[in-house]
Amino acid sequence: MGAGRIVKVSGPLIVAEGMGEARMFEVARVSDSKLIGEIIELHGDQAYIQVYEDTSGLGPGEIVEGTGHSLSIDLGPGLLQSIYDGIQRPLDSIYDEAGHYITRGIDIPGLDREKKWEFTPDESLEVGQEIGAGDFLGEVRETELIVQKIMVPPTIGKGTLKKKPEKGSYVIEDTIAEIETADGVEKVRMYHRWPVRTPRPVVRKLVPINPLVTGQRVIDTFFPISQGGTATIPGPFGAGKTVIQHQLAKWSDAQIIVYIGCGERGNEMTDVLQEFPELIDPLSGRPLMERTVLIANTSNMPVAAREASVYTGITIAEYYRDMGYNVAVLADSTSRWAEAMREMSGRLEEMPGEEGYPAYLPSRIADFYERGGRTVCLGSDERIGTLSVVGAVSPPGGDLSDPVVQATLKVVKVFWSLEDQLAFERHFPAIGWLQSYSLYHDNLEDCFRNDVAEDFGRIRIEAMELLQKEAELKELVRLVGIDALSSQDRLVLETTKAIREDFLHQSAFDPDDAYTRLLKQYRMLKVIIELHHACMKAIERDVPHRKLTDLPVRERISKMRFVKEDRLEEFDEIMKDIETQITERSTESRVGAE
Repeated sequence: MGAGRIVKVSGPLIVAEGMGEARMFEVARVSDSKLIGEIIELHGDQAYIQVYEDTSGLGPGEIVEGTGHSLSIDLGPGLLQSIYDGIQRPLDSIYDEAGHYITRGIDIPGLDREKKWEFTPDESLEVGQEIGAGDFLGEVRETELIVQKIMVPPTIGKGTLKKKPEKGSYVIEDTIAEIETADGVEKVRMYHRWPVRTPRPVVRKLVPINPLVTGQRVIDTFFPISQGGTATIPGPFGAGKTVIQHQLAKWSDAQIIVYIGCGERGNEMTDVLQEFPELIDPLSGRPLMERTVLIANTSNMPVAAREASVYTGITIAEYYRDMGYNVAVLADSTSRWAEAMREMSGRLEEMPGEEGYPAYLPSRIADFYERGGRTVCLGSDERIGTLSVVGAVSPPGGDLSDPVVQATLKVVKVFWSLEDQLAFERHFPAIGWLQSYSLYHDNLEDCFRNDVAEDFGRIRIEAMELLQKEAELKELVRLVGIDALSSQDRLVLETTKAIREDFLHQSAFDPDDAYTRLLKQYRMLKVIIELHHACMKAIERDVPHRKLTDLPVRERISKMRFVKEDRLEEFDEIMKDIETQITERSTESRVGAE
């Protein structure tokens, strides 16, 4: 634990001398205001400290004290429904104590130390039995939706249970069990602290095999992400990154959502904070906030805290993953996190990399996304938990050659490319189908085949091939005009128009269209593809193309996205209409020819 004095102040960067006993990434308290900082570089007895609060008014000579601890957060009952800043200070408690603005040096613990929780012990535990890191001691019903498992912290090695947990009401600092290890007796409380920059340990990682169902058709059908997968959403301003993140938070089948507002505008986070408490979870009918943690570190908050906010969020997510839950982290946006690293790197006078970003930018981004995955968690039951990570990227001008985008694409396996042209055409989600990709198709193929339909993959591939053919035909039309196209090519343009407008386009505000289950997605796309096949056969029987473009069933297809989930038999009726109307037009054409 070191103590020294400030010799230099450069925005959020403080240089202090006399810190010979300090360690890297140790938390320090700066000045009499006890501002929270973290040591990010050491040179001799000089420590370079990034301060997570406003440093205006600080000057040389003020005292700096090391705490001996790295930047850590509280993990235990009370995390869900909370709204934190980047270093896990509860914003609602800060508001109650200090008003609308965060007072410098305010220090409120991340979890309420006075609230009592009803603890139910694991009845199978007996005094003297072997127990170790990750094993369950009992549970607390944190919300109506989520039961929090109280685990032996990863810092405690294997030992024997000396004091058996008992049922009752406890505050989080009460000792609920004692474990005798080789290093002595360890007391286990309802919470523990964990350093945010250190990934929580797991037994091993597994191949992801189940999709993270989002209810967004362009994602689930064409570019799916797995439970435990990684994805990025780069796109220019106004293309809908934040709206897609909100849709994923509302509708994805992850059991826990950790939403990190990292450096985004305050009004966007205000929308989240006002909207989420009123949203109802579609699967349970309970408020969505009962399974959500919000990290709010907006653009007007200290820059340095952005860098910590993503680690705070993913550490909370790892904690719930270790209980065996499916967790999703939504970071909006990692560009602001990278910009915070660039600013701190510049103040440290480090050698800049591409576009001024630090040379270690790719490794930091990789470290963040690699904390996701489908894993066997610590504990004797070898439970499986998943942690999915979705990060939005805001490259200047939508330039995908931006270093943050390129470093992210080297790590993640799903790329949802937002296109401003689609957004200007009011096509949402504005995910471009020609640029985007998912590398999870092979992993998820068995799941889609068994749980949805045998030919799900074939239908998807055929639809993608038609969309690619459309792009080629549009180039040809620009050169020679649509009259030069064959009837088959014109039919391709009609079919892809239906795919784009009736399947890929989706309204986030319509109750029937905002969320689509996988089976309905499959039935919708199959109707369009089957119509294409039927029309193509009719053209081969010399039915004029114009007789196939105004089929009455096309109007019904245009409205099928509003079909309610409990009325999927309507798709069978549409298929019958297709067969009947194509037969009628074929007969009319044959009679006319005779």
